[in-house]
Amino acid sequence: MDGTFNENDLSRVVEADRAHVWHHLIQHKPFETNDPRIIVEGKGMRVWDQKGKEHLDAVSGGVWTVNVGYGRESICKAVYDQLMKLCYFANSAGSIPGSIFAEMLIEKMPGMSRVYYTNSGSEANEKAFKMVRQIAHKRYGGKKTKIMYRDRDYHGSTLAAMSAGGQDERNAQYGPFAPDFVRVPHCMEYRKHELDGAPEENFGEWAADQIEQVILREGPDTVGALCLEPVTAGGGVIEAPEGYWQRVQEICKKYDILLHIDEVVCGVGRTGTWFGYQQYGVKPDFVTMAKGVASGYAAIACMVTTEEVFDMFKDDASDPLNYFRDISTFGGCTAGPAAAIENMRIIQDENLLQNCTDMGNRMVGNLQALMEKHKVIGDVRGKGLFLGAELVVDRATKEPVDEKMAQAVVADCMSQGVIIGATNRSVPGKNNTLCFSPALIATADDIDQITDAVDGALGRVFG
Repeated sequence: MDGTFNENDLSRVVEADRAHVWHHLIQHKPFETNDPRIIVEGKGMRVWDQKGKEHLDAVSGGVWTVNVGYGRESICKAVYDQLMKLCYFANSAGSIPGSIFAEMLIEKMPGMSRVYYTNSGSEANEKAFKMVRQIAHKRYGGKKTKIMYRDRDYHGSTLAAMSAGGQDERNAQYGPFAPDFVRVPHCMEYRKHELDGAPEENFGEWAADQIEQVILREGPDTVGALCLEPVTAGGGVIEAPEGYWQRVQEICKKYDILLHIDEVVCGVGRTGTWFGYQQYGVKPDFVTMAKGVASGYAAIACMVTTEEVFDMFKDDASDPLNYFRDISTFGGCTAGPAAAIENMRIIQDENLLQNCTDMGNRMVGNLQALMEKHKVIGDVRGKGLFLGAELVVDRATKEPVDEKMAQAVVADCMSQGVIIGATNRSVPGKNNTLCFSPALIATADDIDQITDAVDGALGRVFG
């Protein structure tokens, strides 16, 4: 084949896909008899597949990414113009869009100072992990190498990121993992009955105190960092209860532990503020981000840190090993920051943070109304336009529905032309949460169409 393509010849595309493309997170056996789905076009909140069927996308590109919607000509033009001027140069040198976006980003993150560019959320988290380890050797005689992570949280698909992964089904069959990654308990109030000794009141403070217990068990002089999602994403869309974050911050300061907030999903508007941690008054040492930074129009991820952390890597210029000896090849691609600049402008000019809050409140109200109608919904939770509805067999026991039942709801919504998500093959026995993350441009009609589809699907799947 010479690469030419007639748009009317989609059958060729389907066959090429079936024969040669290895898709993400998909078992390919069914493609022996069924066609793979090809998404051909997107505009606003909607996408069209190879059969011409229109779908309202309630998960922003399938993985919480396209925050400002599809078909943004101004972003495409910004990327084109930049690539024609300079497509790439290694980030050992600067670039115009890299410098401008870094300044714009830091303006939205009081207390933060430096931006390290990379090309994926997994890699951004790896950069922070490497910095923690290098600081341990530089400042603590090789101690404080341990990195704590939370049950149900997810930080990426590389081996080190999976070593910090709190989703056992995602990790299964990929070990052994890197040493000195230590798990702490989840903070999910709806399932606090699973945690020994959890109180009825002040659960948030208690859940944070469990982190301190792990620190004391491991030895405070061995723990360098704590890595947390502001809202747990693929582990069930879990917002920490009141009192949790303040206590976490106190614990980190008490034991000289760096706080790493993973904003790969929540960052750049998803919760109604620029970053999820800003909802809770947290002051992190590292913030990582990816998906919404450029809304999927170009690959970009960032590891952002404070000036205090940055200074640790230039305090002794006579030491040839003192600086951060790391490179990310595609961190030097200029398309990412060029797209990110325009993406941020759109969010500001169109007041999408407020729209995210308003439409998120509407969606919570709709889901709570469905909860009154469908007993299978045990809990509705989340922040902004990042929401989950947990499905249970019985509200009293909170027994999760089988993962296949949650996926049947997803499939039914798909048949109605609405794409929603659900936790899958992540937390053993608890892949039972429907996930919603529509673009920040969502209208009231979009929100109502999404929840109407869920209403019909629940009625058909559960009767």
